[in-house]
Amino acid sequence: MNTDDPQLGLLVGLLIFLIFASAYFSSSETAMMSLNRYRMKHLQRSGHAGARRASKLLETPDRLIGVILIGNNFVNILAASIATSIAIALFGGPEPLITTGVLTMVILIFSEVTPKTIAALYPEKVAYPSSYLLTLLLKLLYPFVWVVNVISNRLVVLLGFQSKGGDSHLLSKEELRTVVYESAERLPQRRHGMLLNILDLEKVTVNDILVPRNEIVGIDLDDELNAILDQIGSTQHTRLPVYKGDVDNIVGMLHMRSVSRLLKLENINKAVLIQETNEPYYIPESTPLHTQLFNFQKHKKRMAVVVDEYGAVKGIVTLEDILEEIVGEFTTDMATSSREIHPQGDGSFLIDGGATVRDINKLLDWELSTEEAKTLNGLLMELLESIPESSVCLKVGDYFAEVLQVKDNMIRTVRMWEDRVEGGQQENDEPSDSPAADSEG
Repeated sequence: MNTDDPQLGLLVGLLIFLIFASAYFSSSETAMMSLNRYRMKHLQRSGHAGARRASKLLETPDRLIGVILIGNNFVNILAASIATSIAIALFGGPEPLITTGVLTMVILIFSEVTPKTIAALYPEKVAYPSSYLLTLLLKLLYPFVWVVNVISNRLVVLLGFQSKGGDSHLLSKEELRTVVYESAERLPQRRHGMLLNILDLEKVTVNDILVPRNEIVGIDLDDELNAILDQIGSTQHTRLPVYKGDVDNIVGMLHMRSVSRLLKLENINKAVLIQETNEPYYIPESTPLHTQLFNFQKHKKRMAVVVDEYGAVKGIVTLEDILEEIVGEFTTDMATSSREIHPQGDGSFLIDGGATVRDINKLLDWELSTEEAKTLNGLLMELLESIPESSVCLKVGDYFAEVLQVKDNMIRTVRMWEDRVEGGQQENDEPSDSPAADSEG
C-alpha cells in the first residue's frame, strides 16, 4: 500500500470531482421538475434568461431527463471504477464489499439526498444556473439522447402507456379555483373574494340573482297620470319597467334621464311617456351569469327581463346585480344591513321568507341546500309539503327554523339559528322562547 503514489492522488481527486458531478445531475433533475411552471412563465415574459432556458428544456422533458440520466449514470459508473482502482492501490485487491459500501454511502449522502433536498427547497436557485450547462450537454450528447429516447418511448408504448400532450400542466377550472383559494394569504381579502366570485360565475344563472316579479317596481299605465308622475318623482331606481295592467305586458324600459326631457313639455301624457321608453330586453332564466355579463356588454344594456320556458316574466336582472356577485354588496356589513335578514340578540336571525337561499348562505356563511328551491319560503314548503301554521319548528340540515308568520299562502317571517354540535353530542341551542314542538323536515 503506497499512499505516496501520485497516481493515487490523481484518482482520489478525480473521484471527488465525479461525486460533485453526480450531485450536479441529481440536483438539476429535482430542481427542473420542481419548478413552478407559472412563475417560470412569468419570469420568462419578464426577460429572465435562466427561466427562458429552463422553459425551453421542459418543452421536451424526455430529452431533458435523458441527458441528465446519461450524465448521472456515466459519472456514477466511472466513480465506481475509480473507487475500485483506489482500493486495489490501497489494499492490493478490489475489496468489493468495502468499496461498494463506502462508495454507496458517499454517493447517497453527497450526491443524492443532500443535493436533491437543497434543490427541492430552492428549485429556482438550482435550476436556472444549471440550465446553461444542461443546454450545452444536450447539444453535445444529442445523438445518444435521441437513441435512448427512441428505445424508451417504444417500450412505454409496448407497456400500454401513452405520453401526455403538452397541456398536461394546464389547470382545470376547479384546479384554478383551488390555486386562488390557497393564495388567500398572499392576496388582500377583498381581491381574493372577487377572484373566487369570478370563477363561480359559470355556476350561477340569472335565475339565482333576479328580482322576482312580485318585487318588481315599475310603472303601470293603467294608473292615473298623476300617480305615475308622483311615482317617477319619488323613485330610487334609475330604470323602471313600464307595463300595462300586468308585468307580463311590458311595453318598454324608462330611464330616469329621459324623464328630464318631459319636464320641458307643457302637457305630459301617457303616450309621450311611452315614446321615451326603450324596447325591453328579454333573456331566458337559465342564462349563466358570465354569459349574461358579456351579453349586456354586447347589446349595450344594463337591465333585462327574465322569462321562463313558457315566456312568462319571472323577474328582472341588472348589470349591477351581476357586478355585485363579483365585488360583493355595496355595503360594509352585509348581514346587518340586509333588509331581509335581521340578527337577534340570542344569536338567531329573523329572515324574510322571500329571501333567496343563496343570499342567506352568502350573508351568513351557511350551507342550506339550493337544489330544492330558490327561496327560503320554497325550501320550507318543500320540507313541510304543506302550507304551515305559524309557530311551527323544523330542522333544515344543520339549522333550526321557526315559522313566525304565514300570510297569503306564503311563509313571510322565519327565525333561524345554527344547530351546534359539541363533544360528539348534539346540542339544540334553541332560544328559550321558541316552541318546544318541532318537526323534522
